[in-house]
Amino acid sequence: MLKWTVHPIKKNWKASVIVILFLISLCASIYISFDSLAYLFLSAIILFFSLTPFFLPTTYFLQDDCINVKSIFRNVSRDWSSFKSFYPDKKGVLISPFSTPSRLENFRGLYVRFDDNRSEVLNFIREKIK
Repeated sequence: MLKWTVHPIKKNWKASVIVILFLISLCASIYISFDSLAYLFLSAIILFFSLTPFFLPTTYFLQDDCINVKSIFRNVSRDWSSFKSFYPDKKGVLISPFSTPSRLENFRGLYVRFDDNRSEVLNFIREKIK
């Protein structure tokens, strides 16, 4: 079993500062444009919830029979048998339920972020998805 937690806002402080400054300026421009606190709060809430994987920690559990992804607002558990392929990139790996590339992978697949454990995670996934 592999278990690790990823918290991107803590990992790269420069990118975090840029993202936070951008969000503040975006909310300020929304407030100036609409002159409404309601729109300001609504946009801030929407932006925060759309960026929760960046702001809040996510814990990954790779087990023999399934994969679990836990965060504050979302818990996902899927059996390895539901996955047929995987595509690693620089920051993580997309585990797909399709055997060939599909446009639906981003919606039906599961993205697993690395945390200085790239080779361990990829080896584990290679054993489970053949």
